[in-house]
Amino acid sequence: MKSLKRFMKITVAALIIMLSFSSASFAALQPGGPSTSGNTNINSTLSYQDVVKILQDIERTSKGKVEVSTLDQYGKSEQGRSIYVAKIGTGPQKIWIQAQIHGNEKLVTEAALQLLKTYANSGGKDVERVLEEATLYFIPMYNPDGAEMNIRHTKLANSGKLIDLNRDWTANGFEAVESKVVYAYWADVNPDFAIDLHHQGLKQIYGTNESTSFSLGVSLSPDGPTLSGTRYNDVTKQMMSYVYDELKDYGYTHIDRYQVGVNREAGTGYDIDIKGGVVSAMMLGLNYNNLNPEGHSHPAVFFETKGNTSDGSLGQKSNGYLTKQNYLALKSLVYGYVTGEVDNVNPDNWYNIPYYPLAGYFTDYNGIVPVGSDSGY
Repeated sequence: MKSLKRFMKITVAALIIMLSFSSASFAALQPGGPSTSGNTNINSTLSYQDVVKILQDIERTSKGKVEVSTLDQYGKSEQGRSIYVAKIGTGPQKIWIQAQIHGNEKLVTEAALQLLKTYANSGGKDVERVLEEATLYFIPMYNPDGAEMNIRHTKLANSGKLIDLNRDWTANGFEAVESKVVYAYWADVNPDFAIDLHHQGLKQIYGTNESTSFSLGVSLSPDGPTLSGTRYNDVTKQMMSYVYDELKDYGYTHIDRYQVGVNREAGTGYDIDIKGGVVSAMMLGLNYNNLNPEGHSHPAVFFETKGNTSDGSLGQKSNGYLTKQNYLALKSLVYGYVTGEVDNVNPDNWYNIPYYPLAGYFTDYNGIVPVGSDSGY
């Protein structure tokens, strides 16, 4: 037992050190992409006011299909900004799409807005089917304060404490007002499915020298300590396998499974099992402040695009295709979910997506849980 605890402490420390390095130091993994000086020009990315204007423009030109509103009835951000949501579709299936919960992860917001614009203006049969069978709820900029400061976190108005909004959905209570606002709205909507859009550090696909451009993730690891005890273990694997099959042959997209603590020399990586993450809490049916007394829950997955705008790991040459891969993945998964095509996927195809052999699970409740350990179960 002592040796296991010592292993976990050492591994956690090593992982923290590894994650603290700037992604800019791995610039060689992304030819033509990151700034080699560690500085990223964010002038071409969307500001908060840009997003508000784009939403208003989409609503105005959608001929009544898009409804844009704020969540002001639930509250505003720590710095007093409104959190915007766009609603489109008339069908019974409710799909939740959120982006930029981390303020320095900006290209995913553009992808979400591009998809919203497609639904608003396209008359394609695939689009019409989605809008007839589903209602979609877009939150393109979950963390407006962090976006304006170009940092991962939000900052509490009273104390100045930095809060990671994607670790704040816990049963012990939310620290940031943004968490309370979006959670209350989620509890009112009661979605059937959610997609969360992120950026990640730079890494290479297992067994190759290719820089990962896009990772497919489930925040409660399939077959891991938590998700295996829920009814969402297989469906999340089906969803990610569906996206992989749809995108694997697309241009510059190099896809793998999302992992942390990757060690190329050892050939290992860690899946995450994060209970305080937003989409994890959605799958676990969090009942905060008795706003979800029925324990409503649903499957949820996330996408990770390489790089972010605070560490110099994005560059103008790559932004277009990084945005497009998110757009295509979103569009395909929404369609596959709505039409039921996802249900026909073999869940075991999840293991065909490139990944580093599993060394354990990175958790927010018990440090690192090694494979085969019962300490996190």
